[in-house]
Amino acid sequence: MESRYDELAAYFLQVPVDIFGVHQTLLRTGIYQGHKYQPTTKCALLIALKGEAVFFYDGVSYPMYPGKTLLGGCNRSLEFVVQSSEFEYFLVHYLPTHARQEDPLIIETVSELHIELDAALLQLMEQLRGLSTILGNIEQLEKKTLFYRLLNKALLFERYQQNSESQPMMEQTIAHIRKHYMEPITLESLAEQHQMKAKYFSHLFRKYTGIGPINYLIQYRMKLAHELLTTADFSIREIARSVGYADAYYFSRLFKKHYGMSPSSVRLHASRNNPS
Repeated sequence: MESRYDELAAYFLQVPVDIFGVHQTLLRTGIYQGHKYQPTTKCALLIALKGEAVFFYDGVSYPMYPGKTLLGGCNRSLEFVVQSSEFEYFLVHYLPTHARQEDPLIIETVSELHIELDAALLQLMEQLRGLSTILGNIEQLEKKTLFYRLLNKALLFERYQQNSESQPMMEQTIAHIRKHYMEPITLESLAEQHQMKAKYFSHLFRKYTGIGPINYLIQYRMKLAHELLTTADFSIREIARSVGYADAYYFSRLFKKHYGMSPSSVRLHASRNNPS
């Protein structure tokens, strides 16, 4: 099962969004009912900067404190209570550019994330605010780019938080795969390096990267093979061996499954586009 941050990354990788208002707001203690009776019309990326509050989406509470981030929340009733003397938050409104049938599952759901309030984040927010009222196409493109960078920081930090204990182990495994990809590697051999059961090790790796360790190995091998096919003059059999496959036919089947084209087709396409 994918982690929530990986599901969100997969969604935003496939679905372009339009960016609307960008706001940074400071509120005093009190109850705010701006969308209690009129549901929200846009999604929000909302980051708490200072103080404490509780947001209620359709009556469900979400405690807010510095670094806490909410994503989504379209078509929901919303009210919130500021509990500290001051509460400051940063907000970007967005919507999918083209509506799809499955979008409500993402845009209406309120996802709880976290983000590090570091200098890079503050700079991103300042740049976004500076572009909030500019209508030029280049500025709109930059605003969208900054939004994706902001979102990516939140998803990366959430992954780090949820996997902080296993992160060194997973990074060590990734480094091992990239160094020894030409050698026989099994799930069991990777798990044994950390004295773990294969099933649980696979679960931790998938939670950290979004895919299983053997699929990660295959993807890495196929990427290297693709580079060799388009840049080097080795035979397909030699390339197969160089990325860990003694059987060139099996390698070709895996490659076609991964890229949708056979190794020979990729090589032919590359040679046509790069004539000597």
